Amino acid sequence: MAQESSLVTGIAGRYATALFDLASEGGALDAVANDLRLLQTMINESGDLRRLIRSPVISRDDQNKAMAAVLARAGIGGLVQRFVGLCGANRRLFVLPDMILAYRQLLSAHRGEVVAEVAASMRLSDAQVADVKRALRAALGQDVELVTRVDASLLGGLVVKVGSRMIDSSLKTKLTKLELALKGVG
Repeated sequence: MAQESSLVTGIAGRYATALFDLASEGGALDAVANDLRLLQTMINESGDLRRLIRSPVISRDDQNKAMAAVLARAGIGGLVQRFVGLCGANRRLFVLPDMILAYRQLLSAHRGEVVAEVAASMRLSDAQVADVKRALRAALGQDVELVTRVDASLLGGLVVKVGSRMIDSSLKTKLTKLELALKGVG
């Protein structure tokens, strides 16, 4: 476990490692991963939920009640529900997306996979996700777990992060480089 826990650091890493250990002991690694994936999707798709977990002006009690209602409505219970409750009680809900990513990194390392973060200007179809996975698997020589998110500011293309490496093929970056070249800075 020491090797796996060194993959993640900070508050998110400590919480994710504790959750990973509990899920491992309970034989619920995949169930927790599925619940966390659903929670991450809800956070990505709901501006209200993002504001709820990030807002320092919403009281701890109100945040906990709201999160409990969201989790119950989504059918998320058990270990993830208790984990989110603990995060809320400790005023750490704002770190929840990073905790989810850290958990996925630990799970991927446990499985011998690598986690790749992919940002696109719009939601990727299942076929596109499969194509990106296939390309990354061929390039890295390992199975890949994708974490996707939408960033409309990219205009088009993808930004892929694997560990400390980043491949930015977004239209936004290409336009910025062209602008710099035209100004004579690049």
